[in-house]
Amino acid sequence: MSAVLGIDGGGTRTRASIVDGERVLAFGESGSIKRLRVGADVAEENLRAVLKDVFAQAGLRGVKAASAGVASATMPGVKEWVTGVFDDFGVERSEVVGDEVIALDGAFKGGPGILQIAGTGSNCIGRAPDGGRESAGGWSSRLGDEGSGYWIGLHAVRRGLRALDREEPTRILETVGVLWGTKTIEELVNLGDSTPGPDFAALAPAISELAEEGDAVALGVLQQAATDLVDSVLLVRAKLRRKHNPAGEVPVAWIGSVIGKSRLVREQFFAGLHRAAPEMPVGKTEVAGIEGAVWRAQQLAKSAG
Repeated sequence: MSAVLGIDGGGTRTRASIVDGERVLAFGESGSIKRLRVGADVAEENLRAVLKDVFAQAGLRGVKAASAGVASATMPGVKEWVTGVFDDFGVERSEVVGDEVIALDGAFKGGPGILQIAGTGSNCIGRAPDGGRESAGGWSSRLGDEGSGYWIGLHAVRRGLRALDREEPTRILETVGVLWGTKTIEELVNLGDSTPGPDFAALAPAISELAEEGDAVALGVLQQAATDLVDSVLLVRAKLRRKHNPAGEVPVAWIGSVIGKSRLVREQFFAGLHRAAPEMPVGKTEVAGIEGAVWRAQQLAKSAG
């Protein structure tokens, strides 16, 4: 048996693929398996559902190796939980790493580079030619994740409320009210301040649309998001240079819906990096994290002999 399994468990959805050599035997999707986001029971249900799907597609009862990139992989019990489910599906050898790790290998296949993640959350991770790693951000939605979908939604509401105080024109609060089903500012504030609260990341597409239509407050939010993402890349670049002294520039790749789907963020992200480091190669297409999970699973299978 030479088939391997790759899992990309992001904050919003989970992707799984079974590959044998160059042949993709199965691919499936389910909801998030991030326990902090959906809870342990739903995460378990989503993981088992996607595994049942891909193993049925492939017609297999086990695989030689599996690599799972999971948001919040370092949280207590997550690795043991995923490994236990893998055991139930006949996985011979497995690893559970952060989703940023599989995305980095999806871009660079073990080689040097910097990856900016900007989806529901954000994180930047870099690897030097000597294998050393550096990072910036990824400190959770409440404490960091600048430039992420969550950050955009949260700060759009905050700036919308400040614009209301200043009597500045913006459609942000009107738009959020429609999406949240709130009829007054008081209802909107109470819902936004509740625990666990609404899905701020889900507001990001609407904020991007408002910015495209010329809403100055929404545009300011996206401009700040792009600036923060550029700053994260430059910070990791500086740390790699200071601590690992790479010869020349290392390439930059990216993944996530904020850069992928928001034209304004994407263009300003590219432009900001070019201004700061004109010689630094920046990928123009989005990385597929699932490809990194499969690649890592294949390396794991090879090391097992």
